[in-house]
Amino acid sequence: MLTDLTFKSLGIVNYHETLLAMKHHIKQEKFKNEIWLLEHPPIFTLGTAADKSHIINSKNIPIVHSDRGGEVTYHGPGQLVNYFLLAVSYTHLRDHET
Repeated sequence: MLTDLTFKSLGIVNYHETLLAMKHHIKQEKFKNEIWLLEHPPIFTLGTAADKSHIINSKNIPIVHSDRGGEVTYHGPGQLVNYFLLAVSYTHLRDHET
C-alpha cells in the first residue's frame, strides 16, 4: 500500500516541460510517489503505434512523437491529465498477496 503519496495540482503546463520534469523526478535519489493533475496547451502526441496520417488537419496544433504506447492523443485546456509517478515493484506486490 502506498503510504507516502502526494497529489500535485499544476494547472496548465507545457507538454515538453512536464515530460522533462517527470523524467527528472523519477531519477531522484529520494524519489517520492506523486500524482500530478494538470492540463496541457493544445498538442497532439503520437504514440509508438501511431500513424501521423491519422491527423487529417492539425489546425496548427503542434504534433510530437512520444515514447509511450498508443495512437494519436489530443491534449488541451479543459482536459484533465493525470500522471502517476509511483515506485512499484513486483517484489512489493508479491509480499502483499494473501
